[in-house]
Amino acid sequence: MLFNSYGFIFAFLPVVLIMYFLFIKLRYFFIAKLWLALSSLFFYGWWNMHYIPLILLSIAVNYVVGRRLLSSTARRSVILILGLSFNVLLLGYYKYADFFIENWNGFTGANVPALHLLLPLGISFFTFTQIAYLVDAYRGRVQEYKLINYILFVTFFPHLIAGPILHHKDMMPQFDRLRNKVWNWSNVMAGALLFCIGLTKKMLIADTLAGYANNGFANATQFFDSWVACLSYTFQIYYDFSGYTDMAIGVALLFNIRLPQNFNSPYRATSIQDFWRRWHITLSHFLRDYIYIPLGGGRRGFWTAIRNVLITFLIGGIWHGASWMFILWGLLHGGGQAVQRIWNRWGRPLPLALCWLLTFSFINVTWVFFRAHDMRQASRLLRGMFGMNGLGLSTLAESILILPVLAVLLLAMLTSPNLTERLSKLRPNWRTSLLMAVLFMISLLFFNRITEFLYFNF
Repeated sequence: MLFNSYGFIFAFLPVVLIMYFLFIKLRYFFIAKLWLALSSLFFYGWWNMHYIPLILLSIAVNYVVGRRLLSSTARRSVILILGLSFNVLLLGYYKYADFFIENWNGFTGANVPALHLLLPLGISFFTFTQIAYLVDAYRGRVQEYKLINYILFVTFFPHLIAGPILHHKDMMPQFDRLRNKVWNWSNVMAGALLFCIGLTKKMLIADTLAGYANNGFANATQFFDSWVACLSYTFQIYYDFSGYTDMAIGVALLFNIRLPQNFNSPYRATSIQDFWRRWHITLSHFLRDYIYIPLGGGRRGFWTAIRNVLITFLIGGIWHGASWMFILWGLLHGGGQAVQRIWNRWGRPLPLALCWLLTFSFINVTWVFFRAHDMRQASRLLRGMFGMNGLGLSTLAESILILPVLAVLLLAMLTSPNLTERLSKLRPNWRTSLLMAVLFMISLLFFNRITEFLYFNF
């Protein structure tokens, strides 16, 4: 079920919300949480009912392993390894089995038949969320929680499909806080406005830019049309993913649940490291806390830290999908951070404006590998972006309408404040209501081209 659909906005969400607070008003607190958990599973199963047993199996195994880690004093490392292996194998089977078979056939000339597995929605997100839970349980950072709280922690529908990646200590206690069991008009207003802003980002901006990006990646060969394609995708993926996150945070606020921020003006970054502090923040924190630091971080010397950065971003690339392009994209970002660290150690400080330009250019170039279907398509776009096939002045007229839009989006990125955190603290007033109504009506005008969110594929 899509956030940007009539069924979700006018049926599923109102029914779930009303019944949840009705059960709470009647003091059926367990029933309220059970209703929310079952509704979340229904939301997940809307795509494919056959994968509900899969997510329930994942929840059951991880909950049992987590309880064992909390209660056992012997062989805790073995229990942890078994739990992590289950998650990695589950993710690997559904996400990477056909990728390995295809490459094995290519390298060896074998003819192993592909499994043609349908990727379960959100498997990367709910798997990483539970891996973090197990590691923290092993480290003694987890308290005992009821099963229903754990199920909600994993399945709570606003974040289930495309994040943000949650941390147990921030989420599970929220379902039992007394102040979260009271209808809160401030949260309702702020959540609804955030939802409308995210909906506008998706429907008006991201989906409009998608046409230019898709056409350019399919056909662009020269300087202007290649850059239009690349920049269109640069802003499309941001407004698509941040739009989803805004909607997820907004919907959660309706239930008095606060999800973590996932974006902080990432295209203002003045280094690759700064970019990853601002882009997909919850994934960045996961990679840092559960991969980079356990590998040794920067505690074992400069060059070991460089190696750990490369490994961390290689895993980050693989997490995004079963493709050599994602692997290359991850290695490029790891390499970008390595170069930055080397320069910071032996180079001279650069002007801030130049740092931003180099960073933004690097991000655009690497998005080409992220978006391209294969190296041939990526090479064609990059040759065009570097002017190796001519300027393409004849195609400039075709892009004349989108260029001012891209310029305005870039200017807005560089100058406007980060609104998401501010909006989550808004008080109800008529100005907020009017803005929300206008954004919602504008978004409804574009419901004739409802599309999935990009990160549903990851």
